[in-house]
Amino acid sequence: MKRRGGTQALAALAAAFCTVAASAQPLPQGFVHLADVAPAIRQDIRYAGSRNFMGRPAAGYRAAECVLTRRAAEALASAQAEIAPRGLTLVVWDCYRPQRAVADFMAWTRDATDQRMRAIYYPRVDKRDLSVQGYLSSRSTHSRGSTVDLGLARSGDAAAGGTGACAEPHGTRIDDGVLDFGTAYDCFDTLSHVRAPGIGREAATNRALLAGLMQRHGFRAYAKEWWHFQLRDEPFPTQSFDFPVPPRGSR
Repeated sequence: MKRRGGTQALAALAAAFCTVAASAQPLPQGFVHLADVAPAIRQDIRYAGSRNFMGRPAAGYRAAECVLTRRAAEALASAQAEIAPRGLTLVVWDCYRPQRAVADFMAWTRDATDQRMRAIYYPRVDKRDLSVQGYLSSRSTHSRGSTVDLGLARSGDAAAGGTGACAEPHGTRIDDGVLDFGTAYDCFDTLSHVRAPGIGREAATNRALLAGLMQRHGFRAYAKEWWHFQLRDEPFPTQSFDFPVPPRGSR
């Protein structure tokens, strides 16, 4: 009995070691946790939780951390340094996205039975058309590590947890804790297009503020999503990655 107990204990210890080792795999060379480069930037990593268009975590997000190429992280740090004196901060919602998460998104679009988040994130579009309309794709620039989804907030502000549809007026739609940009983040709607008419003067001003800031620091926008910015001089322009998003400390 003593020998059996010892064997079981060793097996349990080995299993625990394997679990720790798996979670402690280092980031690929050239990648960093944004918090290690620009700790002042606020992070609200949506696909690590359930506050997103699927209503659940996406595959590959083991931690609610922004991981980026070092070049992209340093560019964001410069943007944060410019905007901070105005009492504003960047808020990032998604950064590096594993290819397995992209595949998870596409599988979700094919599941017609799962409509739990439609009223919030895609009330005016059939989820099966999200790829055709340019909102989701089987390949994402996020998987190259130099694309980021983000907004701007007043320093000290936080999301209040609103529940309205993403295209409703500011104050009634789901609350991202940021300035008024005309829609919530990840709103699959034509109002999310950068130059969408009808978003209001304040929202248009804020979109221009964000776009100008990001462009000055080396990013280019995506016409159909006001929150999406890709580093122009990205280090891996043709390579997609699939390593899981790890917690900080696993480097």
